[in-house]
Amino acid sequence: MPKEPTPDVFEGLPVVTAETMRAFDHAATERFGLQVLDLMENAGRAVAGAVERALKETGRALAGSKIVVCCGRGANGGDGLVCARHLKEKGAEVSVFICPPRKGEGGEGAYPDAVRLNLGKARGLGIKVTPAGPESGLRERLAAADAAIDALLGTGSSGKPAGAIHHMIQELNASKKPVYAIDLPSGIHPDTGYHSGVYVTAQATFTLGLPKRGLLAPHAKKYVGVLKVLDIGYPKELVAAQKPS
Repeated sequence: MPKEPTPDVFEGLPVVTAETMRAFDHAATERFGLQVLDLMENAGRAVAGAVERALKETGRALAGSKIVVCCGRGANGGDGLVCARHLKEKGAEVSVFICPPRKGEGGEGAYPDAVRLNLGKARGLGIKVTPAGPESGLRERLAAADAAIDALLGTGSSGKPAGAIHHMIQELNASKKPVYAIDLPSGIHPDTGYHSGVYVTAQATFTLGLPKRGLLAPHAKKYVGVLKVLDIGYPKELVAAQKPS
């Protein structure tokens, strides 16, 4: 039986590689003045709306729902922090667990500026943010949750997830709760759809701006779940000019 090909277009949008997406982000900033913080805010808001719709489809209102957001150290984690804030503002009970900075990096000051800023905003709204680890209480919080959000690793990650990221992925999968992934399920390669043995299995994946090639690989469907592409404010002319890669 011939191998099912990965499509070049999904939902009317070009399917791209991680490298193309990085160039796309650079063009959005350099040519159109979109800032990292603006894109992060748009992404988090859009994901919160998508989670609200997903819960509604299961007959559950967002207000009063218990949601755990697992955040990495980079931009994907920043998207998760923004998402947590918007979920909280919509009435959800939100708990955030974030991967701590690596030893010797100087504490929370080692996070990228946009992540550090949104960490402060989340705390300012009264969201409890707990450093991830074996004694963090993540397992117990997931056991009581209605859903969880994977904001651990984005398209810039490489290699097998390790340390606190590995631990959070294990806990997310073991919880058997609906997991909504931001941009891609952590541990899934954005270009190939393969994994190294440590990965999130998502009920739905809310990918940002453009669909990534690996998410549409036939063998990745069981990890990606329902795939939705979210508009996070990229200029329409930039999107229209983009070719599949």
